[in-house]
Amino acid sequence: MTFPNEFAWGSATASYQIEGAMTEDGKGLSVWDAFCRKPGNIMNGDTGRYACDHYHRLDEDVGIMAEIGIQAYRFSVSWPRVLPEGVGAVNRKGLAFYDRLIDRLLENGISPWLTIFHWDFPYALYQRGGWLNRDSANWFADYTGVLVNALSDRVTHWIPLNEPQCFVNLGHYEGTHAPGVELDAASLLTVAHHVLLAHGKAVEVIRAKAVASPIIGTANVGVVTLPESNSPEEIAAARAATVSIRKRNCWNNTWFADPMFFGSYPEDGLRLFEAELPDIQDGDMEIIGSPIDFCGLNIYQGDYLSGRMPAGYPLTSMDWNVTPDALYWGPRFMYERYGKPIVITENGMAGNDWVHLDGRVHDPGRIDFMQRYLESLERAVADGVDCRGYFHWSLMDNFEWGFGYNRRFGLVHVDYQTQKRTLKDSAKWYKQWLAQPNPEKTV
Repeated sequence: MTFPNEFAWGSATASYQIEGAMTEDGKGLSVWDAFCRKPGNIMNGDTGRYACDHYHRLDEDVGIMAEIGIQAYRFSVSWPRVLPEGVGAVNRKGLAFYDRLIDRLLENGISPWLTIFHWDFPYALYQRGGWLNRDSANWFADYTGVLVNALSDRVTHWIPLNEPQCFVNLGHYEGTHAPGVELDAASLLTVAHHVLLAHGKAVEVIRAKAVASPIIGTANVGVVTLPESNSPEEIAAARAATVSIRKRNCWNNTWFADPMFFGSYPEDGLRLFEAELPDIQDGDMEIIGSPIDFCGLNIYQGDYLSGRMPAGYPLTSMDWNVTPDALYWGPRFMYERYGKPIVITENGMAGNDWVHLDGRVHDPGRIDFMQRYLESLERAVADGVDCRGYFHWSLMDNFEWGFGYNRRFGLVHVDYQTQKRTLKDSAKWYKQWLAQPNPEKTV
C-alpha cells in the first residue's frame, strides 16, 4: 500500500513560538506577551520576545525547509502583528513579513498552509472582553478579510483556528495558558461558542473573497481513545468514547467538530451542559457549520479504553504516551464520523536533544517515533481513510508555551543563545523519506 500521490508532506510552526520581534515594526501585544510577564507563569521566566528570531531569519528558515525537502509548510499569522489593536489600521510592515514568507515558500516549491489564529490573541481586544465578547467573532472575520485580501492570490489552504480545545480550556478554564483566567462552566461555553462563530464567519469570508479557489479545514486536537484489542466490541467502545462528551470541560472532539461539520452541538454535550449553555442566536449554527473541505487533526497520543497504561510505558519528555496506534484509530474514527478527508495537521514528540561532541544532534527516539506513527497512518490509508497530508510538529525547536524553551519538538535544533540552527538526525531521516517518489512511498 502507498500514500496518495498528491499527499502533502510538511512541517508546522506557530507565530508566537518562533517569530520573536515582540514589539518590532509596529507589532501590538498579544495575550501571550502579557501572560509571560507574570512571574511563575512560564518555566524559567522565559518569554517569546526573541523565540527563534524567525522574523529576521525567514530566508534562512525557508532554505532549511527546502534542504529537508518539505513540500508544504503550515504556519500561523500573528494577529497583533498585522492589526496591532486587533481591529482598525493595518500594520503594513507586519503584513509584509507574511507576504515575503509566502513568496519565498513558493519560490522553493513549498505550498503555504495558513493558520489564521494560533493563540496570540491581541491584548487590546482582550481588554475589550476578548472571546467573552460576542463581537470577537466579527473582529476575527475582519482580521480574516485583511489576510484574504492580501494573500489569497497565492494561498489556497486555510485553517481558521488551531486547537480550540487548548486555548479555550487551558486559557479560560484551567488558567495555565494565556490569558490565564479560570471561568465558570457557563462562561467557558460562551467563549467556546464565540470561537466557533469566529470560525464560521472566517470560512464565509474566505469563500466570498479568496482570489484562488480555497481549501479550508480544521486543526483540532484529536482526542483519541484506543481499543486494547481488535475485537468488534472493543473497537465500538473506543469509537463511542472518542466521539462522546463525558467531562464538564472542553477537552473532547465533538463539542467543536460537530458544529463545524454538522452545524449542531452534540446531543450528549447538550445534556451534560444543559444548565450552562451559551446564548445561541438565530443563524449562529448555520454560520458555524459553513462547509469546509478537510478535517485536520493534531494527534500526538491516545489513551486506552481502560484508562490504564502498563508500568514503564514509553513517554516523551512531555510525559505524553507513545501510542502509534493513535494515528490509525484517530483518523479512522474521525473519517467515519465526518466523512471528510483527513489531514494530520500536527504530530511529533518532545525530546531531550542537544548538540553532541561531533557537532550533530542525535535523536533516534524521534526517528523511531515518526516511523511507528507513519506506519499506523499508512494502515489507516490502507483501510480506506482518505488522508491528504501529514505535518510534523515542529520544523524547529521553539517556545513551548508554559514550558518555555525547556521542551524541544523540532526537526531542527535551535541554540537560543546564538540562534544557530542544526539539522537533527530526524531531519535527515525525514529528508530521505521525502526524497522517495510518490506514489511508491511506503513505510
